Amino acid sequence: MTDMPDQPTRVVVDLGDRSYPIDIGSGVIQDTDRLRSTVTSQQVLIVSNELVAAHHSAPLLSAFSDRQTHLTLLPEGEQHKNLAAVDRIVDDLISNAFDRQCTLIALGGGVVGDITGFAAASYQRGVTFVQVPTTLLAQVDSSVGGKTGVNHARGKNMIGAFHQPQAVFVDLDTLATLPDREFRAGMAEVIKYGLGLDSAFLDWIDAHLEALLARDQAALTHAVATSCRIKAGVVAADEREAGQRALLNLGHTFGHAIETHTGYSSWLHGEAIAAGMCLAARLAEREGLIDSALRARTEQLMTRTGLPTEPPHNLDADTFIALMARDKKARLGEIRLVLPTGPGKSVTTSDYSQKNMVQLIDKA
Repeated sequence: MTDMPDQPTRVVVDLGDRSYPIDIGSGVIQDTDRLRSTVTSQQVLIVSNELVAAHHSAPLLSAFSDRQTHLTLLPEGEQHKNLAAVDRIVDDLISNAFDRQCTLIALGGGVVGDITGFAAASYQRGVTFVQVPTTLLAQVDSSVGGKTGVNHARGKNMIGAFHQPQAVFVDLDTLATLPDREFRAGMAEVIKYGLGLDSAFLDWIDAHLEALLARDQAALTHAVATSCRIKAGVVAADEREAGQRALLNLGHTFGHAIETHTGYSSWLHGEAIAAGMCLAARLAEREGLIDSALRARTEQLMTRTGLPTEPPHNLDADTFIALMARDKKARLGEIRLVLPTGPGKSVTTSDYSQKNMVQLIDKA
């Protein structure tokens, strides 16, 4: 076993007998004993893409070298988050005679995690899977909470299932190979937790943003652990998004429309969410839910982080609104939005002026 410099920080998602740990730290995936004591299956399928696998698959392959292990590589990018990718995983599982006792390990960002989780939920009506997120966005958000799925050409995450992982291993060392644009996109989800759910965390992000962008280890550990604690608490209270969990979608209804419009190719998820949070803040200001100071603070945080504050200029109001109407929070075509109501506070509502919405998008 490779020595760990420190014991990882552990956050637990409390779901009774389906509870699971999130271990956060440096060198987590080098800890062979930890991996093997968690993943006891004799059949292990590791799902990744070529770039991530080249950097990070060796410790996992080594940890399970005495078991039946297979590495499945998916094409990279949100545009490949579709049923064809799920079929590739299932084909490898069947070809290698993997049974119901197997474990799938998702090694990669949110795309790999979502696809692998959905394949695990579907294969033989459900098998175990583990998340090993290698992007900031996946570490603070998509790897936690059991939302799995793929996109449809006409809507983001329209095909999926709730399927909780057995464990999440967050190795902060994997961020060293993450491109700067991807890192900044992940920061959008960190900011979301502060803006929509925790004012003290919002203040901390404001004060430590430069350290985070410099990838300071202590700052990153605090940001990732705090984000995971916030999400774990929300998921434990509302696993299937009947109420409170919808607040985690601040900026996402706008953002998913941007991603769908651009074919999941030219905008990263976090970039679309950043612009979506700015639009949500502007609408909230128009509706009298927040003051101009919080709207400006939202925009300034995105600008300081190097994230967009405006949607694509070729996305007209009619198209934008039609795309948002396909959002999973919509009810009978009525668009329900998560809007900020104060620092660290937000609400899910359809009680807003359609005129304000159209004018907001037209102005953008």
